Amino acid sequence: MEEIKYIGEALIYKQLGHFFLVFGLVSSLLAAVGYFFSTQRRDLPEFSGWRKIGRSGFVLHGLSVFVVIACILLAMINHRFEYQYAQLHVSEDLPFKYIFSAFWEGQEGSFLLWMFWHVVLGMVLMITAKKWESPVLSTISLVQAFIFSMIVGIYFTDEIKMGSNPLLLLRDTIDAPIFANADYVKLIKGNGLNPLLQNYWMTIHPPTLFLGFASTVVPFAFAIAGLWTREYKEWMKPAMPWALFSGSILGIGILMGSAWAYEALTFGGYWAWDRRKCLPCTLDSAGGGHPHTLLPAARVLHQRARCFFYIGSFILILYSTYLTRSGILGEGSVHSFTEMGLETQLIALMGTFVLITIGLLIARNKEIPSPKEEEAITSKEFWLFIGSLVLLFSAVIITASTSLPVVNKIVQLSNPSFKGYTINDPISHYNKYMLWISVFIGLMSAASQFLRYKEFNFASQKVKFAKHTGIAAAAAIVLTILTSFWINLHEWQFWLLMFSGLFTVAANVDYIFVFARGNLKAAGSAFSHIGFGLMVAGMIASGLNQQHISTNPQAQAGLLDAEMLQKNVLLFKNMPMYFSGYQVTYQSDSRLATSAPSWSIMKNWIPHPGKMVEQFKVFPQAVYDNKVTEVKAFNPSTKRYPHKDIFHLMLPPS
Repeated sequence: MEEIKYIGEALIYKQLGHFFLVFGLVSSLLAAVGYFFSTQRRDLPEFSGWRKIGRSGFVLHGLSVFVVIACILLAMINHRFEYQYAQLHVSEDLPFKYIFSAFWEGQEGSFLLWMFWHVVLGMVLMITAKKWESPVLSTISLVQAFIFSMIVGIYFTDEIKMGSNPLLLLRDTIDAPIFANADYVKLIKGNGLNPLLQNYWMTIHPPTLFLGFASTVVPFAFAIAGLWTREYKEWMKPAMPWALFSGSILGIGILMGSAWAYEALTFGGYWAWDRRKCLPCTLDSAGGGHPHTLLPAARVLHQRARCFFYIGSFILILYSTYLTRSGILGEGSVHSFTEMGLETQLIALMGTFVLITIGLLIARNKEIPSPKEEEAITSKEFWLFIGSLVLLFSAVIITASTSLPVVNKIVQLSNPSFKGYTINDPISHYNKYMLWISVFIGLMSAASQFLRYKEFNFASQKVKFAKHTGIAAAAAIVLTILTSFWINLHEWQFWLLMFSGLFTVAANVDYIFVFARGNLKAAGSAFSHIGFGLMVAGMIASGLNQQHISTNPQAQAGLLDAEMLQKNVLLFKNMPMYFSGYQVTYQSDSRLATSAPSWSIMKNWIPHPGKMVEQFKVFPQAVYDNKVTEVKAFNPSTKRYPHKDIFHLMLPPS
């Protein structure tokens, strides 16, 4: 049978991309090997030669990552739907501003985004790491090799492959009659981007969060380097800025995701215990232990614990990657990817670095220094370590609960009839533990701020300590009482949680002005703790202050069932409805001509009776899928005030 000569295919992206996919994998292995021997032979003349090989390999690997990304983006921008990845994620009417969102919508794109940040961080380390360059970049290069293998797309047999190639042609992946037409390129259309992701937050949230994920490899690599080179204390100083950077970026990424959830996912707030959202929270909890174990770096204190925090955070990154990319979460998370046959590679990725870590810890166990004496309970070092353990405990709780699908799958291997463990009420389950952890962290981050490092004479300081903690506690009590007039703290547990958050704020403000004397550099931890306290207060405000104002059972009786009447009203066009002090009029709806068809409903809200205080309009949307066959989401419209938000959600008119 004569081979079809296809017309109009832009094969340059495939040819160039395939070459650099293989070249990128090989060059990452070259970098890992070069830096490995540079570390092993750093006292020998050939040390600099191996380092040059490592550097060259890493630079070439970085070039490969950039070229592959460019090939995919150009295929998407130019609507080359003969490529499977472009056909799956973009369409001709997709606005250009969402091209990047479409790029990291798929597994391959998100892997490339992860590697992109590793390359950027690696280039920075080449300039700044100095003597640590070789062991640190050897570790990062090995990580890159494993991740790159996820997209190289080499088939050993029809059933066994390594990675999923993002630059495959559509005709290479499916067998369809359309490919009998040599000019099929003109006949295919793109599926387009998931409407839920057509939000400006999805342009900035994923790259920020992935930078946070990627940056955890640097403290991990420093910890490995310290064990590898037997410099058990020296690695901590260069690792400290990276630990702070990683925790900060992860936190910012989580906040961005929360804003997206508030605007687009109808969580009814900034947080929901979705499994994928739990994982960044876990990583940030574990990551919070990094600087707390490193601050008293002048002494050899709990070296194993420090290694554990740094190494554990990166292992959690790999574990979260397995959970979300293996398909094991199924429909249990809005963030989970579909299964792509990468489960074995993901397990190998995680298992390799777990074994490397265990092997190094066992080999160096007798050499790792231990503290000659325990820290005094009145010292800041002691409570820093306790705080780190509490953060770790919170990470363990969240990870264990998130891992139930994994546990279920393991049990079902031996007992197929096992139905599995489930969490019926995630909010109650997590809050039951996290509330008390938050209270404890709040109290510790307030009181411990007034303690001193290496405390040897607490008796002379206890009056000052009692005075400042007492003042902060009194201020927190007053603020809690005042806050209760705004927020209905209907349970004593919430009173205690609010007090702990405000106690943290008051104590650290006191510290900034009295102890740090306005020195911003010395007050970094205080600002961080103030942020935590305000976050706790904000979560209580957004959670407990929720109320449904759209209810008028008397006027709506018979139109809705009893349960719906408590939270909803049925609006008729141009007929005002009164409820909760507002006059609401459904004025119009419109079909928007965008890549994500939706209904937009315009409403007037006018406080009543008698005097109109304010008039405004809201535009909630019902977003359809790209085939316009079903509603994918109901996007709320929010009217914001300094002290409240009016969060409006509406079904499209029939």
